[in-house]
Amino acid sequence: SISSKLYKNGFEDIHSHAFNGTKLNQLILKDNKNLRRIHNDALRGATGPDVLDISSTALESLPSYGLEAIQVLNATSSYSLKRLPPLDKFRSLLEAVLTYPSHCCAFRNLRTEKQNLLLSIFDNFSKECESTMRKPAHKMLDDSNNTLLWSVERNMHPFATDDESSPYSYSTIFDDSEMAGFDFEYDFCQPKVLTCTPEPDAFNPCEDILGYSFLRVLIWFINILAIAGNFTVLLVLLTSHYKLTVPRFLMCNLSFADFCMGLYLLLIASVDAQTSGQYYNHAIDWQTGSGCSTAGFFTVFASELSVYTLTVITVERWHTITYAMQLDRKLRLRHAVPIMLGGWLFSIGIAVLPLFGVSSYMKVSICLPMDIETGLSQAYILLILVLNVVAFIVICACYIKIYIAVQNPELVAANKDTKVAKRMAILIFTDFTCMAPISFFAISAAFKVPLITVTNSKILLVLFYPVNSCANPFLYAIFTKAFQRDFFLLLSKLGCCKSRAELYRMNYFSAYNSNCKNGGTATAPSKASQAFLLLSALEK
Repeated sequence: SISSKLYKNGFEDIHSHAFNGTKLNQLILKDNKNLRRIHNDALRGATGPDVLDISSTALESLPSYGLEAIQVLNATSSYSLKRLPPLDKFRSLLEAVLTYPSHCCAFRNLRTEKQNLLLSIFDNFSKECESTMRKPAHKMLDDSNNTLLWSVERNMHPFATDDESSPYSYSTIFDDSEMAGFDFEYDFCQPKVLTCTPEPDAFNPCEDILGYSFLRVLIWFINILAIAGNFTVLLVLLTSHYKLTVPRFLMCNLSFADFCMGLYLLLIASVDAQTSGQYYNHAIDWQTGSGCSTAGFFTVFASELSVYTLTVITVERWHTITYAMQLDRKLRLRHAVPIMLGGWLFSIGIAVLPLFGVSSYMKVSICLPMDIETGLSQAYILLILVLNVVAFIVICACYIKIYIAVQNPELVAANKDTKVAKRMAILIFTDFTCMAPISFFAISAAFKVPLITVTNSKILLVLFYPVNSCANPFLYAIFTKAFQRDFFLLLSKLGCCKSRAELYRMNYFSAYNSNCKNGGTATAPSKASQAFLLLSALEK
């Protein structure tokens, strides 16, 4: 056998049957930085190699033939090698030194061909090994491994005669040369373990993108709910022939943000479905490619724009109720547009920063900016979390003030007071459910004291992170009377629910005419009119 050491050559590929007729012990191809391709049949006709070194090459794939004899594979600094051949090709592999930790996940449960064959034969091997290993050294059989193996076989098939082969007769499986070099205690009871480096870290454990099977099902339900609900709200609001008011304008922004969150979940769910069971072969392409960057941008942009818009909506409701009788202080569309423009610019800026090195979307498979290696990245994560906490405090404070205003018994009847309180409680609860768990664990992780693993954080991603995106279209739009009116009017244009739409139209004009008459005769705002305005603000 020969050792072929082809260091630092200028060749770019290795042709078919390049090593035909040779018995290779080692094939060293390292530091061939221009080597991009080894033909699938390059090792055909050759025996071996036992050692293959392709370190610091530009290879994008390994040949599909000739890998069966390899015991040591060295592929460090081979950054273009992002996918491995089918694992059954590495029948004899004992040691692998690779570039990407995710590839070691592929070899974690891989056994050599001999180990697999032995495990298929010895169903009760553990007891036999245990009894064998307890024997004193001087009683060990030196050259009678076949006798020991035969005793195991006889125990498994006690009624077989010497002249007949049992179903697992070794003479029918191994030839004499294989049995001659076989050591029961070493090869079977203490089998060689395949070692692989670098090992996967805490950020990229050996699992699929979503990890848990129930999350793989649940995420489809959640992303379809978020996309369908928010798309419906956008469609109805944008096609309505009624005047675009401030609440409608803000609701359009909120629905778009939550729609983007649904797209993020859809992207994650789709890639998880495509790579299930073989994510190790797709991890590098996904996390370093445009797909993960796009998903990361979507989720950070959607999350920040949604929180910002929720805060503006809450403040607008508080302002409308507080200054209900002062029309000159009413928030107009010309005020809302620049406010939301600032929110869009802020959200885009925050989402773009990881694309320019401030944290990174490539750290984990779910494409969240979890990189806190540098001080700037750590400050970035803390800024986002602190702003979200501040936004939640502002939302809670505004709703408490609104409740104090509308629970006045002089203004609102008791049953309406209870209805408003329940609605505010639901709004605050959904915000808290979404923000609190994420913020708590993320802040601890930002200070490099993680209280939860990446695997468990995926439960938060699916169960808590998108709560607002699913609930907002219902709480802020679909459950309101104004939206239901617009929805049925839109359906009536398509030839559906015409009677229901006509009923909503009549009720709207009846209420409008009544308000106009009351407004024309009243000389001062009454308590009843204040109550009507307060409740109307909450129903927008």
